[in-house]
Amino acid sequence: MRGLRRTPRIPRRASQALIAELLDRQGLSTHILPTSATMVGVCMTVLSIGRIGSGANWHMLVDKFLAVDALIFLASALLSFGSMRSRRRDISYEQWAETVFLCGLGLLALVAIVLAFTIR
Repeated sequence: MRGLRRTPRIPRRASQALIAELLDRQGLSTHILPTSATMVGVCMTVLSIGRIGSGANWHMLVDKFLAVDALIFLASALLSFGSMRSRRRDISYEQWAETVFLCGLGLLALVAIVLAFTIR
C-alpha cells in the first residue's frame, strides 16, 4: 500500500465550480454537433422524398439547394466537433459553427417555403 498514490480530495464547492467551468467551456458545441447531424439527415430525407414526385424543373432547383444545405450542416458539425476537440481557445470554431448552422437553417427555411408554394 505504500506505493499507491492517493488522489487529493477536492472540496465539494471547488468540484462544483470545476464542473461548471468545464460545462461552460463546451458551450453550444455540444448542442450544435448532434443537431447538425440530424439536419443532414433531414435534408437527405427530403431529397429522397422529392425523388418520388414528378420531375418538374423546380424539383431540380430544390434538390440542389437541399444538397448544398446538407453540406452546410456537415460543415457546421465538423466545426462544432473541432471546437470540442481543440485545446486552443483563441480559435473560435464554436462561433463559426453557430454562424454556419444558422445559415443552414435559413436555407432550409427558404427551401420549405419554395416547397410549400409549388406543391399542388
